[in-house]
Amino acid sequence: MAYNFFALMARMKYIDRWGLMRNTQVENIQEHSHMVAVLSHALAVIGKEKFGSGIDPNEAAVAGLYHDAPEILTGDLPTPVKYDNPAIKEAYKAVEAVAGDKLLSMLPPELCPAFAPYVKEELDPALLRLVKAADKLSAHIKCLEELRAGNNEFKLAARQTRAALDQMEMPELDYFMKHFLPGFELTLDELK
Repeated sequence: MAYNFFALMARMKYIDRWGLMRNTQVENIQEHSHMVAVLSHALAVIGKEKFGSGIDPNEAAVAGLYHDAPEILTGDLPTPVKYDNPAIKEAYKAVEAVAGDKLLSMLPPELCPAFAPYVKEELDPALLRLVKAADKLSAHIKCLEELRAGNNEFKLAARQTRAALDQMEMPELDYFMKHFLPGFELTLDELK
């Protein structure tokens, strides 16, 4: 029997983010998920090494990779729409849950338990909070990149994502923002 889970995962590259905004560089959910995995891993390493956190960096990276997996079937609903109304937010969560179950049904039954916690985000709350921070950080980095390219369309989104990050009160996130975030505003020549 053939299973289509990974073939569908490969299609993440066809689903664009920031659909309501003019982008200088289009970002898809595969690129975004990669960045969230990198940032989740980084935040977990910082948390472990600097602040004694018990979150496993490798598990954080995997959680970041799969955090938007249901969007392969649902598409990426823009944040202003998704969170504008509690009824829409709850309905979309239900749709994402059905999409996650559909994706998992495309795995052999013996492999499903290894993927289900990540696809359905049924993980330790501290890990989910860290991945959410990485997700928001990825969005903020996208805003900074767009602003650096002269696209003022992202000005408000940059302020909103920064405010959301500042409110998270996570020492590993604060550390990242102090020591690593400034680099995202530099040109290639300035990074060297």
